[in-house]
Amino acid sequence: MTAPDANQPAADLESDLASGRLAEIIGDIAEEAARLILPYWRAEAVVETKADASPVTEADRAAEALILARLAEHWPDVEAVAEEAVAADGAPASVGEWFWLIDPLDGTRGFVQGRETYSVNIALIRGDAPVAGAVTAPALGLSWRSAAPGQGALRRAFGEPWRPIRVRERPADAVALVSHSISEEEAQRLAARNGCGRWQGMDSSLKFCLIAEGRFDAYPRTGPTCEWDTAAGQAVLEAAGGRVLAEDGRPLAYGKPSFLNGPFSAIGA
Repeated sequence: MTAPDANQPAADLESDLASGRLAEIIGDIAEEAARLILPYWRAEAVVETKADASPVTEADRAAEALILARLAEHWPDVEAVAEEAVAADGAPASVGEWFWLIDPLDGTRGFVQGRETYSVNIALIRGDAPVAGAVTAPALGLSWRSAAPGQGALRRAFGEPWRPIRVRERPADAVALVSHSISEEEAQRLAARNGCGRWQGMDSSLKFCLIAEGRFDAYPRTGPTCEWDTAAGQAVLEAAGGRVLAEDGRPLAYGKPSFLNGPFSAIGA
């Protein structure tokens, strides 16, 4: 009898990544999670407070359970680091070469307040870099994802075909996206530091995706974020020709202690 090949799971994953099948599947999974979330939106969901003072709802937990189950059906041997599991059980001390980063409902505060710009985030990390990602905005009926490596990024409205997107050339009147949680003075300072004369506040990882599709030019961030907040959006933006740079000028990396990010700038062209 032939011994099982210990490298086969990784080989299958790599093949699915290279063909674009993996990115297509995670895009579908993100949209399935979006359909699960929508009935909770603007429905007076019960809100709990986690140890870090951030909110969580039944929608967060239900979407995470669905995403984890679907990923395990396709790639059962790939470790997953998911926001609500980490909140309940703590972060893993280390991860392997391949792992998922999952935020089942990014922008929960805005979701609770009835705003539209919350999202579902699924990313695959290899080493310290996001190599595939999907982001879905349930309330907007829109999704973004990477394609096969080197083949760009895509966007679709629910039920429509995927269409290619790309960052725009930096215009003379560049516009930055910033977090809703910062002051007007801080927003203006960050926008100017990134060469943008104007700025707009927005929730969640949609900031990465709107830069990826060429509607905005930069997203500077100094406040703390977790890796599951940024990985999927970074994968989409980098596939579309953009960059996400840490303070040292290198690409924002993953698998850091406690999965916490420092300051970064997401940039289009």
